Amino acid sequence: MKRWAWALGRDFNTEAFWAGVTAFVWYAFGAVPLHIGVSQQLGITTAETSSWIFIVWFGGAVSSICLSIYYRQPIPVTWTIPGLIYLGTLAGQYSFAELLGANLVAGVLITILGALGVGSHIMRWLPLPIVMGMFGGSILGYVIRLVQATVDDLAVAGVAVAGYLLGRFIGSSRIPPIGLAVTFGAVAIWLGPETATASFGWALPTIGLPPMDFSLSSVLAVALPMVVLAMGLGNVQGLGFLMAQGYQVPVNRISTVVGINSIVNALFGGHPASIARTGVAILASPDAGPADCRYWANLVASVCTIGMALAAVPLASLLGILPPTYIYALAGLAILTSFQDAMEKAFASKLRFGAVVAFGAAATPFVFAGITSAFWAVLLGVAASLLAERHNLIAYWREQSSD
Repeated sequence: MKRWAWALGRDFNTEAFWAGVTAFVWYAFGAVPLHIGVSQQLGITTAETSSWIFIVWFGGAVSSICLSIYYRQPIPVTWTIPGLIYLGTLAGQYSFAELLGANLVAGVLITILGALGVGSHIMRWLPLPIVMGMFGGSILGYVIRLVQATVDDLAVAGVAVAGYLLGRFIGSSRIPPIGLAVTFGAVAIWLGPETATASFGWALPTIGLPPMDFSLSSVLAVALPMVVLAMGLGNVQGLGFLMAQGYQVPVNRISTVVGINSIVNALFGGHPASIARTGVAILASPDAGPADCRYWANLVASVCTIGMALAAVPLASLLGILPPTYIYALAGLAILTSFQDAMEKAFASKLRFGAVVAFGAAATPFVFAGITSAFWAVLLGVAASLLAERHNLIAYWREQSSD
């Protein structure tokens, strides 16, 4: 036990700490407002919203901590943002009880597919350059918002960017660039002439077992797309990036954990879990420290997230203080090196055409058959490689099958 604790303490580093803080900031101020907006769109009660928010964040954080400590990898389990957006589009078509029943079915299916090893087969046969092209296109929006936020708000976002650039110029592992960005931006907000204020009140979230209803139409309309979004996007984007960083990712076990987490989420009024795409881009980035120590970034983010799950009420008050430009700037800065790495891995291979097609499709926000463009980007990228560089694609598959 002492040796285990010593190993954990030895791996802690400031780069991982700041990456974890940045990921948490994105969770709190990038994802939570969307979550609250969709719950309002569905017209559910405050108690149902409280239980939903608590279970998806608390359960994901616990799973993240367990996976990261056991495998020594930054494996962030949160929930599917495309899935949440999709649920919002179904407002008025199905009752909340029907949506929860379909979410429960989705969790069961994800667990079964993970236990059967379907997740690892998906990752083996999807070419990494195409996956990285899709990943780069998917996070391009964060880079664009970084630039736009900097132009629109030099006083805050611009100062955060200046702190980041100063950190890159110094080039010391003891002074992480993203840490300076967080600090510089926070100071700029505090010194600003119109600093927002908010009153805080403490209240524990309401946790309950809401009623469920099962119908064939809701299962077909909700459960199947949720499985695709959780495994087809979460695994491919998040776990694909981890593999690109050199990690030996236990895909099947992670998929099974995500499925079990999704079942628990549904039972307490939540929607399916997934591997966090933005979380991976921040927590597994080279800016998060040495590869074998980056799991600490996920531990920091997860511990903060547990606090967020328990403090939903004061967090909602804090949302009115931090300007959106600050959040966009931090998210964009945190994934810059991940974006660069994805581009290098996508376009330095013999499957460049497929990677370009996947990048372009993923960078274009569209929804077809209820599924976002990132999923179709992979299919289009593989199809493009089959048409234009099939010999290289077949050679890639032969190499994977021989491993």
